[in-house]
Amino acid sequence: MRNEGRDLASWVDRWAGHQPDAPAIEFEGTAANFSELSHQVGSVADWLYERNIAKGDRVAWLGPNRPLVIELILGCARLGAIFLPLNSRLLVSEHQWIIQNANPSIIITDPSFSDHAHEAAGNIPVYAIDEQASLNGNSTAPRLGDAADPLLLAYTSGTTGEPKGALLKQTALMANAVNSAHAHDLTPTDRFLTFLPLFHVGGLNIQTLPALMGGAAVLLHRTFDPQLWLEDVERWRPTWSLFVPATLNAVSTHPKFPDTDLSSLRGLMAGSSAIPEAATRPFFERGIPVGQIYGSTETAPTAIVLKADQAANHPGSCGKPSTLCEVRIVNDSGIDTQADIPGELWIRGPNILQEYWANPEATTESITDGWFHTGDIGHADADGWIYIDDRKKDVVISGGENIYPAELENVLADSELFLEATVVGQADQQWGEIPVIVGVAAQSAPPEDQTVLKLFEGRLARFKHPRKVIWVETLPRNAMGKVLKHEVRDLIADLVRDD
Repeated sequence: MRNEGRDLASWVDRWAGHQPDAPAIEFEGTAANFSELSHQVGSVADWLYERNIAKGDRVAWLGPNRPLVIELILGCARLGAIFLPLNSRLLVSEHQWIIQNANPSIIITDPSFSDHAHEAAGNIPVYAIDEQASLNGNSTAPRLGDAADPLLLAYTSGTTGEPKGALLKQTALMANAVNSAHAHDLTPTDRFLTFLPLFHVGGLNIQTLPALMGGAAVLLHRTFDPQLWLEDVERWRPTWSLFVPATLNAVSTHPKFPDTDLSSLRGLMAGSSAIPEAATRPFFERGIPVGQIYGSTETAPTAIVLKADQAANHPGSCGKPSTLCEVRIVNDSGIDTQADIPGELWIRGPNILQEYWANPEATTESITDGWFHTGDIGHADADGWIYIDDRKKDVVISGGENIYPAELENVLADSELFLEATVVGQADQQWGEIPVIVGVAAQSAPPEDQTVLKLFEGRLARFKHPRKVIWVETLPRNAMGKVLKHEVRDLIADLVRDD
C-alpha cells in the first residue's frame, strides 16, 4: 500500500490496512473490498496526474451514480485537486454557465452524457468512461493532497439568480464524517444503501463517504427505484439508508412495502427539506425509526441531527447541533432569540464552506465571524430541540403577519387530495401577499377549492389560511426532491399575467 498521507483518501487506505477483505462498495453485481478500493483510488490519481491534473485544478464529473464518483473525489484528494460534480439533470446551457465559472481542467463523463458534455465543455477536454473500463495510470502520482486543501466544489440549486459554487476543504468533509458517524452511531459492521444522487452533498456526504471513511459497506444504486430498494433491503440487508420526503412516500406506497422484510434496518435518515410526519408514519408503524439531518451544501451538509432513536419523542424537530457544530438562532439584528422565538439559523463549525467560488461578495454576505447564515427560519424549545419553520425568503407576509408555508404544507401532507403540494406567496393589492396552494390532484378531477381550504379550519389561525388553490400537472423539484419555490412563484405570476 502506498504511503499514507494526511488527505481524505488516507482514511480509506487505513481501512484497507485494517480490514483489506471487508466489503467496501457494491454496484450492480460487482463488489470491491477496501484493499481493492484503495488500489483503484491510487490508479485514478495516477490517471489524472498523467493528464497534468495538479494541486487546485478542478476535475468535473457528469453522469449517474457509479463507484467512479467515489474514486474520483478520493483521487482528487490524493493530488490536492478539486472535485466538481455536475448535476446530471441540468440543461446544457446551465452546465455551460457552471463550467465557465469553475473552469475545470478536465470533464469526465458517463457515455450516456457524452454528447451533452461535449456541447457544454467548450474547449475543455472530455473523457467518456465506460462502466467496464477503469481509470488506470502507468506512473505513480506524488501524494500532494493535504487536509487543508479545498476538495469539493458543489454548486447550489440557484434558488435566486445564478447558482453559487460552495468550496469545501478536505477538513470540512472529515468533520462532516465525524458528525455523520455520531448521527448514525456508525461502526464498520454497518451497511448503507445509497440511491440519492452523488452529485449532491446529501447523497455523497450524509452517509456514503462517511460510511467508507468509517470502514462500513455501501451498496450503490444508479438511481432511485422503490421496488429495487425494497428487493435489496431483503437481499443485501442494509442497516441504514437516506431518503427525502418524495422517496419515503414512493417506498411506503409501493405494493411490496407491507410484505418486505425490513428487519435489518437500524433506521432511516431523511433530509433536504422539512419532513412531514405523514411521510415517516408508515415506517414508524413498521418499527423503523426515521431520523433527520439538517444542513445545506454550504455545511457539507450535516449540521443538525435528530438521531433515529430520538425521533419518535420529538416529532417535527430536526434535532440538536451535530458533534462539531454550533448553532445560533438570531433576529434581524443578529441577536440571539429566546426559546420558542423564530429567527434565522446560523451555523459554525469546521464543516462549513471555505468560500463561494469566485464570488467574494456572496461569501462576505453569508459568513459573519465564522458563522454561516443559512437563510432558514427556525426556533428552539426550552430543551434545545430545534425546529425549522421555513426558508427566510419563503415567508409570506400578509397584512403585516408572517406566515410560514411549512405549517400549511404539513396540513396538506395529511390530506389524500394531493399527490404533491406546496404553498407560496402571491402578490395581493390589499394584503401585500396571500398564501396560495399550488398542487397536483390525487384524482383526475381536482376537488372543489373549498374542500381543500376547509382542511385548515380548526388547525391553524385564520390569518394563516391559504386564499386559493392552483392546480398543476407537476411541481418543479431539484435532484434531492426539494420543491423549487422560486419556479412555483414564477409560474403563478405568469398565470396572473395571463388572466
